[in-house]
Amino acid sequence: METAKQDKTQKKEPTHFILLYPVVLLIVCILLNLFVFFVNPVVIALPSIASIRALAIAAILLMINHTWLMTATELTRVKFKMFATPEEWIASKTNRKDVSEEGKYELERHHNTHRNTTENTIYYILLSLIFVFISPSTMATQIWLIGFPVARLGYTYSYLKGNDNLRGAFMSLCLLSLFGMASYLFLSLFL
Repeated sequence: METAKQDKTQKKEPTHFILLYPVVLLIVCILLNLFVFFVNPVVIALPSIASIRALAIAAILLMINHTWLMTATELTRVKFKMFATPEEWIASKTNRKDVSEEGKYELERHHNTHRNTTENTIYYILLSLIFVFISPSTMATQIWLIGFPVARLGYTYSYLKGNDNLRGAFMSLCLLSLFGMASYLFLSLFL
């Protein structure tokens, strides 16, 4: 009976954290936008040079991250003698069943890193393209736009190295950038 109660208590703790985590990040972003970046009402205009510069730096960093993921995935396939297509498997005269468990886990790690990056980058692109047209402050532009790809690089490194704590910290920074742009956009519409 006590074990069942302990199991329920242990399950509630991560659930509470998971539910509160995005709310806390959003509150932090709202506070930063209000008291550090000083959100102004929306002024629709062509992006400033600072915004274009930040977008260019972000795009370059995201391309570096993509190239890193692509290369690391292919090197993992080579290391563990895994292939991407049925034709490659047939031509290699090897069998999927012969791949080690370590190889399967490492390829899965790389694929998960790719998927998570793609999922988050879609929202980043949507938010950043709207964000630069509402005339945000230069500091907000640089922090929110460049923060995301820098955090993605850290996320990629920590995920590929298997460092879960560091990966979580970099994921928080990625989300902070996304929530930062989203809350800035929202606040600027109602000021």
